Formats: sequence, C-alpha cells, structure tokens
Amino acid sequence: MPLCYNKLFQLLKQKGLKKYDLRKDKVISMSALESLRTGKHHVDTRTIEKLCAYLNCQPGDIMEYVPGEETKKGDTDP
Repeated sequence: MPLCYNKLFQLLKQKGLKKYDLRKDKVISMSALESLRTGKHHVDTRTIEKLCAYLNCQPGDIMEYVPGEETKKGDTDP
C-alpha cells in the first residue's frame, strides 16, 4: 500500500505516548489502529482528522506516500 504510517508511530514515541493511549482516550478503534500498523486496509479520513486533532499535527506529520514497484506513473488503480 502506498501510504505508510511509520511517521505516526515515531511521533507517538516523541510525544511519550503509546498506541494504547490512542485506544484508551478513544481516539481510534483497535481495527483502525491495526490498519495503520499493517497497511493492509484503507484508513478513513475521519480517523486521520481525529489523530491530527489529538496529536496537534498535520496529516503529513503522520503519513507519507511511498510508491510501490507495481505503481506506474499515471496509474490510478492500485
């Protein structure tokens, strides 16, 4: 999947937070957290909004686009 959320987990560490804090404070669900961790499923924009509000950051601070080998210039299909 071309969106990577490693920056989110780095930011949590910098702020002294754990993934558990996201669940405990009811920011995101366990399934959404798992989607972020594994990258196997799409993440809803409302989830991104909640994370940004909670962490006081911008979307680019928690995710980045990483093109895969299968992605060709101009292709819109995954």
